[in-house]
Amino acid sequence: MLGRWLASKKATHAAGGSPLAGLAVPRTAGMLSCRVLDPVNVAVQQAEFVVTDSAGRKVVGGETDPYGNVLATVPAGEYRLAVTAEGFTPFHGSATVGESGHASLGDVMLQVSAPPQLPAPGDWEIEPNHTQIGFTARHIGLARIHGRFNTFAGAVRIADRMEDSAMHVVIDAASIDTNVQMRDDHLRSGDFLDVGRYPTLEFYSDRFVHRGGSRWGVSGALTLHGVSRTVTLDTQYLGLGNGLEGETRAACRATTELHREDFTLTWQTMLARGIAVVGPSIAIDMDIQIVPKS
Repeated sequence: MLGRWLASKKATHAAGGSPLAGLAVPRTAGMLSCRVLDPVNVAVQQAEFVVTDSAGRKVVGGETDPYGNVLATVPAGEYRLAVTAEGFTPFHGSATVGESGHASLGDVMLQVSAPPQLPAPGDWEIEPNHTQIGFTARHIGLARIHGRFNTFAGAVRIADRMEDSAMHVVIDAASIDTNVQMRDDHLRSGDFLDVGRYPTLEFYSDRFVHRGGSRWGVSGALTLHGVSRTVTLDTQYLGLGNGLEGETRAACRATTELHREDFTLTWQTMLARGIAVVGPSIAIDMDIQIVPKS
């Protein structure tokens, strides 16, 4: 018995020196790890990582932990690791994971990336052919219904100081489209948008707040169903580019969430067990391109 106890203490002591002690790893698999740091050796939390195999297929993905660590169990083989984080240049590395082995890329140092160039000061307008204003609503507590507005126009005045810029967007309420005619007719009726009385939705903002990197908060008044409320668009600026005819374009993605009751859109029907047909909130998701006003 004394021999077994000494052997157990020896194994425990040996395992205590390994950060992977106690992890159950299948015989045909191994561990892949690294630690993600910024240029001043501070751990980068919630950096996104993706591990792909030799055929380019995603094997596992996620976010770094509060200490910047990536740790994944994968079948033995060749892998590529990609790490991305807001405001940093992406990292790409390779590793070979052996059976019951541990492949560590050590400390991965992310470099600060230059922010994308902002649009030139002046008057710009939304280009509708490459812009989508979409929304998602919960249906019967299970599925999601996706829709969009097909007709809209917008102007953006870019100031010398981006934070002083302003924008105005007008949406044709009757252009709502969920790809189901009966549902769209109901959404246009007095139960919802009441397009006869309130033919447009309007958003006006003169508050652009830089949140770091390519992230901006665009706050303004949204007028919907005859009610105005302050709304903030969580916006990711994607930079400048050129179209097929050489024209300059700027692009961004913006999201927000609206609560129907804030705009007196209170129609509701309940199913059995008290389940609502339509959820209380609407997720808004926009892909926007603007061009200099002609």
